[in-house]
Amino acid sequence: MPTANTNLAETSTEFLRYLDDWYAGLPSLELEGVIASHPERVAIFCVDMINGFCCEGPLASQRVASIIEPIVTLFRRAYDLGVRNFVLPQDSHSHDAEEFKTFPPHAREGTSEAETVQELKSLPFSDTFVIIKKNSTNPAINTGLGEWMAAHPEVNTAIVVGDCSDLCTYQMTMHLRLYANAHDLRNRRVLVPANCVDTFELGLHVARDIGARPHPGDFHHVLFLNHMAQNGIEVVKELV
Repeated sequence: MPTANTNLAETSTEFLRYLDDWYAGLPSLELEGVIASHPERVAIFCVDMINGFCCEGPLASQRVASIIEPIVTLFRRAYDLGVRNFVLPQDSHSHDAEEFKTFPPHAREGTSEAETVQELKSLPFSDTFVIIKKNSTNPAINTGLGEWMAAHPEVNTAIVVGDCSDLCTYQMTMHLRLYANAHDLRNRRVLVPANCVDTFELGLHVARDIGARPHPGDFHHVLFLNHMAQNGIEVVKELV
């Protein structure tokens, strides 16, 4: 088996410049144009906007908390334009979840960490939200997502927001896109506004000090958004 050239600091410089230019050049898109006259065909999938990733617990991140405001704004605008499909896949882990071998224990079912952030819960239409509990980073495995999609065949435009760009949100977008590809659903559209997604930061020096794997937030955020785009997902700067 051929071995990869691991001198990435030298061999990847040109690609990293490309990523910078690609991200800086993301276009904006008009939300009203996306919804057009068919709001019933649009669903917003908001992944893991819970207390445990925003404001409390071992995985809370200020970077993730910073996208609460633009997501709330998007929810309000979409609702005013007639959208009624708001689907929230969220961590709600069993007490001794297998995932805790990889990540610190977080968002256990029934705890405040597993609750939707207050800013979303305070929206006057929050009683229409469909909460889909998940016990892994994948929103489609052993969850109610498939049943919800099957019950809403009219939905052909998915707007995906939340965290993390390189973990749960990434897997959400890829599931929607690849499911459509596998079933030849030619009219399905998967959109990601970059201002409404993000991931956490764990710098190299801090990671070394605590014995963890480093996780440069900007790098993972942009790289995985680009990978979404390479798989046919529409990544835009924002929905204006």
